[in-house]
Amino acid sequence: MTINRRSFIQTSALAGTALAMPAVSYGRVWGSNDKIRCCVIGLNGRGRSHIDGLKENVVAVCDCDEKILGERAEGKDFEKFVDYRQVMDHKEIDAVSIATPNHTHSIIGIAAAMSGKHVYCEKPVSHNVWEGRQLAESANKYDVLMQCGTQSRSSKALQDAQQYVAEGNLGPVKYAVGTCFKPRKSIGKLDKPLQIPEHIDYDLWCGPADKRELYRPRLHYDWHWDFNTGNGDMGNQGIHQMDIARWFLGHDTISPRVLSIGGRLGYEDAADTPNTQTVIHDYPGAPLIFETRGLPKSKEFQKDGWAGNMDNYRGSVIGVIVQCENGHLLISNSYSQVAVFDNDGQKIKEFKGGGNHFANFLDAVRSNDPNKLNGPILDGHLSSALCHTGGVSHQLGHKASLAEINSALENESDLFRTSFDRMVAHLQANGIDVKESKALTLGLDFKMDPATEEVIGNEAANARMARDYRRGFEVPTIAMKVAS
Repeated sequence: MTINRRSFIQTSALAGTALAMPAVSYGRVWGSNDKIRCCVIGLNGRGRSHIDGLKENVVAVCDCDEKILGERAEGKDFEKFVDYRQVMDHKEIDAVSIATPNHTHSIIGIAAAMSGKHVYCEKPVSHNVWEGRQLAESANKYDVLMQCGTQSRSSKALQDAQQYVAEGNLGPVKYAVGTCFKPRKSIGKLDKPLQIPEHIDYDLWCGPADKRELYRPRLHYDWHWDFNTGNGDMGNQGIHQMDIARWFLGHDTISPRVLSIGGRLGYEDAADTPNTQTVIHDYPGAPLIFETRGLPKSKEFQKDGWAGNMDNYRGSVIGVIVQCENGHLLISNSYSQVAVFDNDGQKIKEFKGGGNHFANFLDAVRSNDPNKLNGPILDGHLSSALCHTGGVSHQLGHKASLAEINSALENESDLFRTSFDRMVAHLQANGIDVKESKALTLGLDFKMDPATEEVIGNEAANARMARDYRRGFEVPTIAMKVAS
């Protein structure tokens, strides 16, 4: 069964009662050597990095795949849980780190906040805009610390470079372009539904998402490319670059206007998220453009050699270009190096230095000081929301000819039109006909109210700011409106 979000809020005064336990304020200040007892939830991918990053503070692990759970706990003195809800009842766990698929990030994070546990949550922190706001508000309501896993925020190079830009050393910021040019081959497609192994609790794995038969060969990881559970590469890898771009631009709300153009091109498989996309977040004065490429730079590399043969924009493959009046910055994917160039293309400065995002989280928890968090959950929510709204524009778009798209872009800035032109050239280099066919999806062009995080004048788009949650996995309402 599914429940419409609005009707659920309006008709039930018990929203989230399965999770609505009394809040416990962890006002304790730990000593520098005290162990903050952490449980890592979600162990297949990033969860391994969480175990390594949190080190001796990890006392428990949790995963609904019992095979992976056993593998990660083998030889370790970890307490094991299959169901994350059991973790919330455990009085001896102080914090959780969440590395599950996107569609369960918010519900687990909110449950942890309600039980008084601090939270480190992987990016994106949500699957849609509304639940991300509920997660962010839950940190305030239940007096816990929440860090988003955008580790670039702990990079000394990026911190110093952002301050350099904010101080006006390159003049006013004009725009930013984030790029996620990462090889993504077809995930394949099955003729019959995927058989879920018995060691996986598939109902728990689905959680708030629709429980569907799958026609992809792999359950794990490839959920990224299914809008039911993931957010495409813009919400997977690209969320890092989206967050950096928004950070350097200085925007502290979601964008007031969104438009996407793209598609899943070059192959047919079981996925439905774009592998090629350009999105404009039309912030007044300093817009943000985001470009995604999953195909190599030309057709000759499709059979072999995708890695190392991707497009680049002004030197950015997976990175960010921040253009200012008197020069630009190139922020690479290493998160430990930023190059500064003048308007003649000469490098004039360089920032170097990494950081430890997990250590920053633990330090903030020890001192019980949310101001010490380098990646506070509100920033994680806002940057995640930009990925989600770009996805909504695509989902509500329609297949269009090149002529129709060019006509729709007549009044757009040169910045967005040239971004689109680069995408067209990229697809043509890959042998994809975009001139005569309707290969591309012209997304819905919509406006948002940044103060309420709602779409203006389009109910279909506004409905996709949330989702219908399965019974038993409803994300509880923490705040009906954005806090001032």
